[in-house]
Amino acid sequence: MSENTQKKEVAAEATEKKAPRSKRPSSRPPKKQEPVSEFEERVVAVNRVAKVVKGGRRFSFSALVIVGDKKGRVGYGLGKAKEVPDAIRKASQVAAKKMINVPIEDGTFPHTIMGEFDAGKILFKPASVGTGVKAAGACRSILELAGVKNVLTKSLRGSNPHNVVKATFAAFKGLRSVEQVSKARGVETKGLRLSR
Repeated sequence: MSENTQKKEVAAEATEKKAPRSKRPSSRPPKKQEPVSEFEERVVAVNRVAKVVKGGRRFSFSALVIVGDKKGRVGYGLGKAKEVPDAIRKASQVAAKKMINVPIEDGTFPHTIMGEFDAGKILFKPASVGTGVKAAGACRSILELAGVKNVLTKSLRGSNPHNVVKATFAAFKGLRSVEQVSKARGVETKGLRLSR
């Protein structure tokens, strides 16, 4: 046997005889598992913004996110950060805090309503079963996450996603269910419901 092979065998035996290292407890805290949310979220818009400073430009990102449970609760949030994932995470946290209840009857709205904010103006009309969601862009995402199945929409002014989202939520806040109207007027719900 050559000296090289003897040295290799001795080294192999030495490594086998070494006792396995005992695992020390980690000084780092265990990673927290993200709780599984019952809400679904959609990113509507991501913008890169720049701040001009003495040394040049500093870039950051803003994200507009819609969060909903498809059962009548929906919210929106705006988040800003140096990286896109952080901006989206911040926006979804804000949206979850600012959720509102939308009155939905048979998968559509109880009455016609118009929402307006700054340069955005949108008209919502209730629709019969089988119509579907006739909307586009940010408005469609909001309606789907709110749980609306049949509705007709018309964007009368503006296509900026921020204004469209705010106009849509302005309309949602103006919606009133038949029960709310009957309670306010002090009458029965039977005569208030209109046939579509």
